[in-house]
Amino acid sequence: MFDEATRKILHACPREALDESLFSTSPIITRYPDTILSRHDVPYSAALTFNAGVVKTDDRYIMIFRNDYGSFEEEKIIGTNLGLAFSDDGIKWKVEPEPCFAMADDEVLRVYDPRITVLEDRYIICFAVDTKHGVRGGIAETKDLKHFEVLSMSVPENRNMVLFPEKINGNYVRLERPMPVYGRDGMKFDIFLSESPDLVYWGKSRLVMGVEHVPFANEKIGPGAPPIKTDKGWIMLFHAVDFDPARGKNGWEPTWKKRYTIGVALLDLKDPSKVIGMYKRPLMIPEGYYELEQGYRTNALFPCAALVDEGNVVRIYYSAGDAIIRMATCDLDELIGLCTEPL
Repeated sequence: MFDEATRKILHACPREALDESLFSTSPIITRYPDTILSRHDVPYSAALTFNAGVVKTDDRYIMIFRNDYGSFEEEKIIGTNLGLAFSDDGIKWKVEPEPCFAMADDEVLRVYDPRITVLEDRYIICFAVDTKHGVRGGIAETKDLKHFEVLSMSVPENRNMVLFPEKINGNYVRLERPMPVYGRDGMKFDIFLSESPDLVYWGKSRLVMGVEHVPFANEKIGPGAPPIKTDKGWIMLFHAVDFDPARGKNGWEPTWKKRYTIGVALLDLKDPSKVIGMYKRPLMIPEGYYELEQGYRTNALFPCAALVDEGNVVRIYYSAGDAIIRMATCDLDELIGLCTEPL
């Protein structure tokens, strides 16, 4: 969405490569060996199937995923919609025969990157919206996963919104990633928090964590999965991006010099704008063929959902290569135990 002049400003900002000894996946993580969902599982046009929100109800798992359609083989995307899938076990998914949500008019170009939160008696969907006047963050509600009512749209430039699963101090709360291109040293994007009495009007915005607080990021950080409530605090999975000017072509783009990793931090229960601990290394880095070699943008992981299942097992649903959906697991107490260092 940036024009050419802006891109030149962004890429002119010097960023040195980070120490590679920082980068490894935590030993508490176990990757599920197979892909959870790909374009081959979608019964309508699909080229890239990724960035999926996932929730669990009493009897099933529910997924809303981003679907870029066109041709994977020809490396061509012509549009984006959101797909809906269900699962009995959270591993094998059945995709509904038609997309569940899309937006397009004279101003809106596409909707993408959904996140789901079950709140009270409804599903709340946070999503990104490309418009002719910038990237905006949207929030919609649905009770039946068929009819969506858009409740709010942010001003540009804002995205990666995720909603906490309950009110805090009487207000709804969300994490978000504004994109202050001109005022924050190029692509230095950070995690903020905002509050709302009704999911429509948002304010009390404040910084949660800056990219300078994350040793394995030198470009941007942002929310990933909706936070998990524990008795120790809110678990926040986030994405972290490091830029290395020596990286060459990876994926469809002629020069893809970034690496997306997954981080974890712990937020205060009563005031989640306060980080009470974080893991100073990545929780996960790209590894293996599906994460390093295939996809639209290789070397890229993005956490989109995290659920606590039976036996205190945390399921992390994440995108690989902006192309497929994968899953990893870990123990809840061990995940909390990583978050011992202050900012």
